[in-house]
Amino acid sequence: MVDLRRRDAALTERMDDPDCDTELLRRTYRRFDVVNRLVAGWQRTYRVHVRPRLQAVQSRGRVPRLLDVGCGAGDVTRALERWALRDGLQVAVTGVDPDAVAIGEASNAASHSGSRARFLRVRAGDIDEEFDIVVSNHVLHHIDDLPAFLDETAGCCASGGLLVHSDIERSLFAYAAFSALALPLTRGNLIREDGLLSIRRSYTASELRVVVPTPWHVTTQSPSRVLLRREIPRA
Repeated sequence: MVDLRRRDAALTERMDDPDCDTELLRRTYRRFDVVNRLVAGWQRTYRVHVRPRLQAVQSRGRVPRLLDVGCGAGDVTRALERWALRDGLQVAVTGVDPDAVAIGEASNAASHSGSRARFLRVRAGDIDEEFDIVVSNHVLHHIDDLPAFLDETAGCCASGGLLVHSDIERSLFAYAAFSALALPLTRGNLIREDGLLSIRRSYTASELRVVVPTPWHVTTQSPSRVLLRREIPRA
């Protein structure tokens, strides 16, 4: 039996092991697009939070800039770009991740799909640019010093910008549902094994409200999602 009443930050996912097999990592990254379509809810997050900000920036005669922090294989990055273009919005999209395998997979997928997104092997704090929108997906539960990470990402956000960090919210429903949904996706990758560990490492909304600084707002999104948002005041 797994105790989900408390966050288990001591757990380590195999993908975070520096000695993790490279081919196993590649196969796992290549399945993230399916997993994120099933559980991450980014289409709704895009409609409610991202699209209005893109429209506002474009209405001022400028191409909006979007940064995806910890982008992995870039499936969410490319999806945000694709949805924006579908809605008649131009957007300059960048994904960053410190993992070389992730950036390699993201760059390859972008070149094959016709995406203009660029992918850089850096951390958010290492990129000397400002963005109108900064997002992340399934990153929060990996971070040991969450306030420092939030400050780092806020430093990438321009005046009048928006930050949206999305993660799974730990619950018995999330654990049971993912355990079942991920079964067909597990062959030759770490999707289910690491996904279940991720849920055990994840925060509940009430836990996040205790941890994060005041400028950040914690909301929930069905099913079993938690959103951490911040508006940067216009200069």
